[in-house]
Amino acid sequence: MPVDNFYEWKKTGTGKQPYAIALADRGIMPLACLWENWHSPAGERIRTFAIITTQPNELCAELHNRMPVVLKPDVWPAWLGEQPATVSDLKAMLAPYPFDEMFCWPVNTRVGNVRNNDSSLIEPVAGRIATAGRHPKPFTRAVVEYACRRWPFQNEISPLRATL
Repeated sequence: MPVDNFYEWKKTGTGKQPYAIALADRGIMPLACLWENWHSPAGERIRTFAIITTQPNELCAELHNRMPVVLKPDVWPAWLGEQPATVSDLKAMLAPYPFDEMFCWPVNTRVGNVRNNDSSLIEPVAGRIATAGRHPKPFTRAVVEYACRRWPFQNEISPLRATL
């Protein structure tokens, strides 16, 4: 599942603070998923997926007790079944992503309401700065287009293209 970031909530003395987590190079963050197409009892075609999680890296451990498995580009063909892979190869891909190649920043609690769906959700909370990792770079269209071509549900991520 290609994403540009994900959110986790950190417990604080006064409640919870949401954080956005992204790759430091602002590249597409491909999450390891299992997906399935099936038909409901009513005959409707249903597409479902589950995001695979793993132990958190040092950055994410400050926020939560797990994190999504983030796949590096060199393993995409094996994960997607385009190249042969053993069970051992696939299990090795489920390791935490290197913390120094990621960064996070606090965001507004509006992210916790599914009715909110706008670009302001990833903006840093005023007066707070990004933590860990390297300084982020902007997304590149080439990275997004490459991920879109490889994702099985290509037509469903066109909104990602529209954000560039």
